Amino acid sequence: MRLLPASLWPRFLKRRMPTSLWGRSLLIIVLPVLVMQVAVTWAFFDMHWQTVTARLSDGLAGDIAWAAESWRDDPTPENMAVISERAERSMSLSVQLREGDVLPEEDRRGPIGVVDRTLEKALATRLDQPFWFDTTRYPAYVDIRVQQPQGVLRVIAPRERAVATQAHIFVLWLTIATVLLMSVAILFIRNQVRAIERLADAAEAFGRGETSEHFKPHGAREVRAAANAFLAMRERIQRHIDQRTALLASVSHDLRTPLTRLRLELALAPPFKRARAMQGDLDEMEHMIDEYLAFARGEAGEAAQTVSLADLLQAAAEDVRRAGAEVEIRAPHDLTASLRPLAFKRALTNLAGNAAAHGEHVRLSARPLPSGGLEVAVEDDGPGIPDDMHEEAFRPFSRLDASRNQNRKGVGLGLAIARDVARGHGGDITLERSDMGGLRAIIRLPG
Repeated sequence: MRLLPASLWPRFLKRRMPTSLWGRSLLIIVLPVLVMQVAVTWAFFDMHWQTVTARLSDGLAGDIAWAAESWRDDPTPENMAVISERAERSMSLSVQLREGDVLPEEDRRGPIGVVDRTLEKALATRLDQPFWFDTTRYPAYVDIRVQQPQGVLRVIAPRERAVATQAHIFVLWLTIATVLLMSVAILFIRNQVRAIERLADAAEAFGRGETSEHFKPHGAREVRAAANAFLAMRERIQRHIDQRTALLASVSHDLRTPLTRLRLELALAPPFKRARAMQGDLDEMEHMIDEYLAFARGEAGEAAQTVSLADLLQAAAEDVRRAGAEVEIRAPHDLTASLRPLAFKRALTNLAGNAAAHGEHVRLSARPLPSGGLEVAVEDDGPGIPDDMHEEAFRPFSRLDASRNQNRKGVGLGLAIARDVARGHGGDITLERSDMGGLRAIIRLPG
């Protein structure tokens, strides 16, 4: 397997790092703890455990060398009995001579190679005769054999005489301490992250036009400061929205009164040549006032309900038919979503009205997304909008000379209102070229 170039390793690691604050905070705590545990364990085994094991093995090898030399000095059964009695009493060793035996040819090594290497080194240093040992046959003992002219001198030694057997206790306590410390750290980090998550949820809810009355600043000092700043900002924005709505409502009311008076006077006046034109001007002025008020209000206080998308598309299709365009609906009958019905209907009506005003055929479609969201599309066969002017079309009061007829009724708020509604539901609107030849407006909402 080829290794990545050094310049690509930072990018490789960055892509595999956790993206959430919870994951990154956990990584900041867990990774140093794991590194510390590995380092401490390595230092323990490398410095303490191996040193103790080497000293134990050297001491055991010295006792075995004493037994072998004592036997060589006096190779008699009486001397062997004395050596065995002294070794049993003073050294906890079982020593016996197997006359005529030879050393086994097979190697018996344990899973921890350092134990065998240490013992072999110690025996090789202390003994001049060939030797063999087995650290696997007996769980609590070590079998060591030394070749003698008369046979094999066999020594059965307790395992703790050759190796430090308490290493697992150290590892166990180290693991328990690590788990306890990580648990406390995880609980602490979780509480801190939860405060940030609640702040993010409150900000997202406010972006959708919802106000969470139960949100209160808590957590660390910096998080509380950010939450208080958010609450102050929310109050300022809400106050600005309320003032704008009140202003537009007042203006609308003040303008409706003379409009109503003009409409009444026009109805009572005798027929004249420009009566129809004046009636059209009054209708357009009333339509403009309605759009201004709808843009300022935005239906932000409307509660979300589970509605049928097919019914909403059918209502928008009726407006399209009244405008004189042919309409096609593609939507499952059982497709539902949690929406603010009046606001979303207004957005669909604006998009469908624009499509009917600039095309002869309109297609309304809705489908669920694999990610769990929802997609609603409004298409027409009109002239469309150039790609470089798609973002300009969403600006309030923007009317595009190149693609839209300025003589048509409207003030350039249809797409702006529709985008505000979509973003108020947590989604957005995008524009693209339709396969019908005109414009395709797509509303995508999260699941």
